[in-house]
Amino acid sequence: MLKDIFMGLSQNQLLNGAAKKYGLKLGAQNVVAGTNVEETIQSIKELNAHGISCTVDNLGEFVFEKSEATAAKEQILAVIEAIREHGVDAHISLKPSQLGLDIDYDFCLENLREIVSKAYSYDIFVNFDMEDHARLQPSFDILEELSKDYNNVGTVIQAYFFQAEEDLQKYKDFRLRIVKGAYKEPASVAYQEKQQIDENYIKLIEWHLLNGKFTSIATHDHNVINHIKLFVKQNNIPNDKFEFQMLYGFRKDMQLQLAKEGYNFCTYVPFGQDWYGYFMRRLAERPQNLNLVVKQVFNKKTNTMIGLAAGAFALGRLTKKK
Repeated sequence: MLKDIFMGLSQNQLLNGAAKKYGLKLGAQNVVAGTNVEETIQSIKELNAHGISCTVDNLGEFVFEKSEATAAKEQILAVIEAIREHGVDAHISLKPSQLGLDIDYDFCLENLREIVSKAYSYDIFVNFDMEDHARLQPSFDILEELSKDYNNVGTVIQAYFFQAEEDLQKYKDFRLRIVKGAYKEPASVAYQEKQQIDENYIKLIEWHLLNGKFTSIATHDHNVINHIKLFVKQNNIPNDKFEFQMLYGFRKDMQLQLAKEGYNFCTYVPFGQDWYGYFMRRLAERPQNLNLVVKQVFNKKTNTMIGLAAGAFALGRLTKKK
């Protein structure tokens, strides 16, 4: 039920516009690392100081004009330049839809080629974040095309898809981030039950740890993390073959502890004012995530349900005033 609510909210363009305009007043700075490149680089430096690497996502939703996609491309190129200039430990995560996938395939391909080429020249990795099922194959096609000329690209495997195991095996020689999945997908293409998704998630992680190039394990679930710790120990898998990943602003103490224990750790660092859809999908993916940030976003004395209601009420009021 909560998942459906959050997914519906994530696709509301009116609320997205209000959140973009008033986000900082609602506490959005707790879930994004900055609203511009300079602020984001400073956040990365602070994480690097604790032995944590970063993957940087220039947030953006509802891109239907070439001018918007071009602007997103230029922003990502600026991030790549800033990573090189400041010598920070970071790489890029991007969504093909933000670069024009929903507008024109060839246009998107050329935008991504320019980004990947620039990153390649600086030895910076680029991860293709996967989106909903309709965009899945076109995104894989672009990945395959660019991998003919560049070896600094990787992607994401979403455990809720029936085809996830097949895709994992097909792309095992790429650096892969394995996630559960954050979009609402029909029963014809994806598992619907949490237990099925969780079981497939563990299965995919274990297989790729044993057979793949490099595995990014994206989860906030301490049970999964403890399971993987034991699995890698039992199978003599070296730490340089995998990393744990979490989102910026979530479970900060655990992020620091894993890095302190000597595990490779990477924080997913989103930046920009277009944070709303991203955040709603994180809540849809795992509603418990709300408990991890609500005390930061709202008054610390406010409980989860009151905090959520306050945020929704504020967004509604601000939208009406617009």
